[in-house]
Amino acid sequence: MRYGLNIQPRADLDFIALGALNHRLDPGVIPFRKARECHIHVSGAEFNVAANLADCFRLKTGIVSAMVEYPIGDLIADGVRARGVTPFYKLFEHDGVRGPNMATVYSDRGFGVRGPVVFYNRANEAAAELKPGDFDWSEIFRGGVRWFHSGGIFAALSATTSELIIEGMKEAKAAGAVVSFDLNFRQKLWNIWGGREQAVPIYRRIVENVDVLVGNEEDLQKALGIPGPDIGRASGLDSSVFVAMIDGVLASYPQIKVVATTLRDVISSSRHRWGAVASIDGQILTAPTCDLDVLDRVGGGDGFAAGLFYGLLAGEEPQEALKLGWAHGALLTTFPGDTTMATLQQVRDLAGGGSARVQR
Repeated sequence: MRYGLNIQPRADLDFIALGALNHRLDPGVIPFRKARECHIHVSGAEFNVAANLADCFRLKTGIVSAMVEYPIGDLIADGVRARGVTPFYKLFEHDGVRGPNMATVYSDRGFGVRGPVVFYNRANEAAAELKPGDFDWSEIFRGGVRWFHSGGIFAALSATTSELIIEGMKEAKAAGAVVSFDLNFRQKLWNIWGGREQAVPIYRRIVENVDVLVGNEEDLQKALGIPGPDIGRASGLDSSVFVAMIDGVLASYPQIKVVATTLRDVISSSRHRWGAVASIDGQILTAPTCDLDVLDRVGGGDGFAAGLFYGLLAGEEPQEALKLGWAHGALLTTFPGDTTMATLQQVRDLAGGGSARVQR
């Protein structure tokens, strides 16, 4: 046992994520109201972590999700295959008019003083219809699984998705997996069916099953109701607010062994300062701080989670695991799209203090 986590040394799958798949339309720096063309990125907060672990870190990963049998579903399924992630789908038929649909995320990148703009079309989303009993967990976990992950965006989609998360977590625990959860509190999604008053008790029930928790100080306050200072007054790189709240998290959820978050100071859409902090088995650790020239900020937090999880799965020292998460999240913001284009060597080089000098 390491970091207080009972990580299995081997299994058929190193990592499984449960969450919604979507496609993101990206017009680059052009606002949507003036856009004439877009790039399409296959995405999903939980899927992004599985894709990063498969592509950059070469782990065996899977995604449990909904899939609609129509051309957009085909496009997304192709992206899942391309990233080396094993799919476990509940299939839905499209009626040719209304759905059910694979969700669409619209996100321009902003530039300089103009911030990015994100909005959604999640109407009649297939993933929101997922519920307990939809998946044969004994079959999914038949060859063993080392790590199970889900997140707050999937939990927010409907009254049944959170129950499915809890079911999956309990089954994963029984199979011997470590369980992680990214709080990822999204006010827009929760406002559709009850707001924060509905969210907090749901998050609390989920987190009772969690070993590794990812989320910043705002997530801890809004999703879990953990008391904390005025987050609006703190610097984006000031870890003291997050550190001050960790005792509250561990007092309420003593089974949690790792709590971690990125630290981001947004100077402009194109320039951020980037750091990270974690409590790993009671030890407070901080990553270095660096300046980022941001190409596409979407997915940076998922990149951090993937690097951190890889470090823990690989048995790295706690400080090194945090730095791998910090480095991979930083690199991910330099690529277009929501998932990684980095190599493990690039991640290790940056974590070790490397620079952007040309490599010949």
